[in-house]
Amino acid sequence: MNSEKFEIKAYPEMWETLGMDVERFDKMRLMLGDMYAQSYLSQKNRPDCMGYFDNMIAEIHGGRVQELLDARQKGKPVIGTFCVYIPEEIVLAAGGICVGLCGGSQGSIPDAETILPRNICPMVKSAFGFKVGKVCPYFQAVDFVYGETTCDAKKKTWEILDKLVPTHVMEIPQTKRPAAVDMWLSEVKDFRDKVESIAGSEITLENLQEAVKVMNNKRKVLQRLNTLRHTDPTPVSGKDVLLIEQIAFYDEPVRFAAKVNELCAELEQRIDEGVTVQKRGAARVMVAGVPMALPNWKLHNLVEGAGAVIVNEESCIGTRYYKDLMTEDGGDMESILRELTSRYMKIDCSCFTPNDERIDQVLQEYEESGAQGIIHYSLQFCHTYNIEEIRIREACKKEGIPYMFIESDYSPEDVGQLETRVEAFLEQIAE
Repeated sequence: MNSEKFEIKAYPEMWETLGMDVERFDKMRLMLGDMYAQSYLSQKNRPDCMGYFDNMIAEIHGGRVQELLDARQKGKPVIGTFCVYIPEEIVLAAGGICVGLCGGSQGSIPDAETILPRNICPMVKSAFGFKVGKVCPYFQAVDFVYGETTCDAKKKTWEILDKLVPTHVMEIPQTKRPAAVDMWLSEVKDFRDKVESIAGSEITLENLQEAVKVMNNKRKVLQRLNTLRHTDPTPVSGKDVLLIEQIAFYDEPVRFAAKVNELCAELEQRIDEGVTVQKRGAARVMVAGVPMALPNWKLHNLVEGAGAVIVNEESCIGTRYYKDLMTEDGGDMESILRELTSRYMKIDCSCFTPNDERIDQVLQEYEESGAQGIIHYSLQFCHTYNIEEIRIREACKKEGIPYMFIESDYSPEDVGQLETRVEAFLEQIAE
C-alpha cells in the first residue's frame, strides 16, 4: 500500500449516530493515518500479506465498527475489553464479540485529567479519556465494558467509568493459591451469567467447546508467527508483528487466524529464499513489560529505526496473550470452566505475588527468540511492573544478558533522550 495514498476511512454519519464528537475525532483520524504511513508504510521489503492488516487499520474506525453494530442489531453481545484476563471463550460461546478499546494515545489524556489524577498510568487515563471525550467509536458501540482489578488505578477508575458506560468488573486474585483459584472460578461464572443476560440465552456446552477451538486456533497461529520471526535473519519486522498482535484484539478471530496463517506461509517462503527485513547481523532485541495498546509504536520505532530488530514481546499484547492453550472437547460445562480459569491463571501479570513464573518465562523466551538483549518497557506510574523490573534486572545480570529499562508515556517529549539510550544499548550488544 502506497504511504502517500493511505488514509483511515471516514464514516461521519455512523460517528454522528454513535454520539461522537465528529469534528474532533476526524482530526484524530487524520493524525493517526499520518502516523501509520510514517511508521509502517515507509518500511521496505514488507511481506505482501501485510496488506490485509494495513486495510484493517484503514477500516478500524468504520468497517469493523459496523460489524459490531450489525452484531448488536442481531442481539449478539458486544463487549469492550482492556485486558487479556477476559474469558473470550465465554463471549464467543454466546455468539458475541470481544473488542479491544482505545487506550494507547496521548491525545485523549487531557480529557481524562479533567477528572482523574495526573499521576496515574497513561494507559488508564488514555482509555478513560477516549470515553469522556467521545472520541472512540468502540466505546460507543459496546453493550458493556469489561474491567478487571489488576491495579489500583484501574479498579477505582471503573467506578467512575460505570457512570458513562455499563462496566462489569471481574476481581482478579493477586495470588495463585487454591482459595484464589476458587474465587476466580466464581468470577468466571458470574461473568458468564452477565454475558448470558445480554445474549438472552444460556451458553451451551457445544458452543463453549467450539469457542475453545476458535481461541486455540487463534493462539496457535500467533505462536506460529512468533516462532517464524525468531529465525535469524528474521523475515518480518518487529513493528509488523506488533501491529498484528494489536489487531488481534480487534479483528474477528476466525478471519484473523486465516489471514495470519497466510502471512506465515509467505514468511516460510521468505525464510527459504533468505529474504530479510533488516541487514544481516542486525542486533536482535526482546521487549518485556507492559502491554502496548494501539497506536503505541514508540519503542519499536526507536529500536528498529536504529537498525536493530525486535524478535519477541513478553507482554500482554504479545506472548502473555497467546502462549497457553486449552484442551478441546474436554468434559462437561463445569470441567471446561475450571480449565478455563486455570488457563487464564497462567497469565503472568505483575499483579501476582510472588511472580516467579514470569521471571522464568522472560528468560525462557529470551533463549527461544535468539535475542541478544532485553529492553524492559514500562509506563510511568505502573507500580507493579516498575517494581517487578528489579527482579527482571537481577535475573538478567545473573545470566549475563544485556539489559536496559525504559519508563515512558505516550508523549513524544522523551523521544530524543530515548533514541540516544537505545543507540548506546545497541552498541553494547554489538561489542
